[in-house]
Amino acid sequence: MQTTVVGNYPKIPNRPRHARLRMAINRRDRGEMRNEELARIEDEVTVEVMEEQVEAGVDLVTDGQVRWDDDQTYVMLGLQGVEIGSLERYLDTNTYYRQPEITGPVAWQAPILVRDFQFAQKNTARPVKAVITGPYTLAALSLDKHYGSREKLALALAAELRHEAEALVDAGAQYIQVNDPMIVHNKGDIAIAVKAITQLIDGLRAETAVYTWFRDAGGILPALLESPVTTIGLDFVHGPGNWEALVAAPFPKKLGFGIVDGRNTRLESPGQVAAAVERVSGYVPRERLYVNPSCGLEYLPRETAFQKLRMMTNGARKAEGVPA
Repeated sequence: MQTTVVGNYPKIPNRPRHARLRMAINRRDRGEMRNEELARIEDEVTVEVMEEQVEAGVDLVTDGQVRWDDDQTYVMLGLQGVEIGSLERYLDTNTYYRQPEITGPVAWQAPILVRDFQFAQKNTARPVKAVITGPYTLAALSLDKHYGSREKLALALAAELRHEAEALVDAGAQYIQVNDPMIVHNKGDIAIAVKAITQLIDGLRAETAVYTWFRDAGGILPALLESPVTTIGLDFVHGPGNWEALVAAPFPKKLGFGIVDGRNTRLESPGQVAAAVERVSGYVPRERLYVNPSCGLEYLPRETAFQKLRMMTNGARKAEGVPA
């Protein structure tokens, strides 16, 4: 059993530290700071958030997606045939993203995430998980002005992002996570989603995962299990139906067990986490468990995110009988 995070981490530090990154972005936007200076601050904050994950006891970390404005545009801006449009609400949250607009054939031009991964891995002794937004989610949340079909767009994105995944593997990434939450929001498209995931990751020389959140995989979990990913991440906080889905059929893969609420400041206790691990281990052996939050942690204050991770890792140790 290992502990991990789902992706993003709060960029804004706790007071009295200054929100350096936010102020730097504002200065850059006003023309008062060069992109190179902003990149240096992004690097510093990346190291900061990775150190917090390590201090909290997380086994498999991410770079916190510090450079990402949202889960869509950072990847899409690196592709040809995409423009960034209006602000749209992200699912049922109070956050917004700029909707990608597909204006022509999408095409991968050069690595988008490789430099970020290499920088992160260089600055921590823990293994770093690379994160790519899934092709189905990108297709579902984009405005398609070219393909005329969500399936065609999703498969085109999968084909192009395959180059990115291969570049990450060549750069040393041993873990690649596909964030594809829209799979559980548009269950009728499960065949399209699985086809796109397969095209993206099948045969990669890395451990792969697909993560979903905010709803359950009831009714589509057997189809999702047919995909060639190593790990499937499910949200057991905001998708309690995942318990029933898990009971309904054998689960032969690793499970990303999203049991700590990434959207609520209420702190779970190590005992609650340990009890949840005990319950789920009746269906998935502990050696196939990743214990993680229900989603990314950017919805929380930095201090709360850190405390939740510490409670989570202490609970996982408690479940294994290891002193915290």
